[in-house]
Amino acid sequence: MSHLLSIKALHIIFVVTWFAGLFYIYRLFIYHREAQDKTEAERTILSEQFKIMQSRLWFGITWPSAIITLGLGLTLAFSGNWFYQSFFQVKLAFVVGLYVYHIWTHLIFQQFKKDIFKYTSNQLRLINEVATIFLVAIVFIIELQNSLSWLYGVLGVLGFALILMLAIKIYKKVRGA
Repeated sequence: MSHLLSIKALHIIFVVTWFAGLFYIYRLFIYHREAQDKTEAERTILSEQFKIMQSRLWFGITWPSAIITLGLGLTLAFSGNWFYQSFFQVKLAFVVGLYVYHIWTHLIFQQFKKDIFKYTSNQLRLINEVATIFLVAIVFIIELQNSLSWLYGVLGVLGFALILMLAIKIYKKVRGA
């Protein structure tokens, strides 16, 4: 049993480092995108530096953390025979969504490496908040498990997402002023 607690602790640690990477990569994307509005000399220097920082973060922390999180999570899931429990199936759906988000982020990362900027800095700020929604949903599902009314849970996640979007709009107005 203690080995499962060690696996759970490591799983949590790598989830934290994975999310840290997901959150920080978008900050770098935003700064990299905003650097495109600078003079040619500034843009060149900043872009090269951001590419280095993004690569080190993405391949040194974020991808390894995502892979280790998956391995440890599957180990815990199989050892606990959770696959047949409804709370776990809902959590698993959010986790799959999170990995889809991770792949989408990887595609954006590849575009930035090629100096392709399809998103504005404000769009990148919005995309960054998707990880926050996944984080909140997954933590509440796993911690409350079957004691959570799914209707209230879904409404709570949607309400949280709405609050995040409003906060971003307010931030955009304040920043633009």
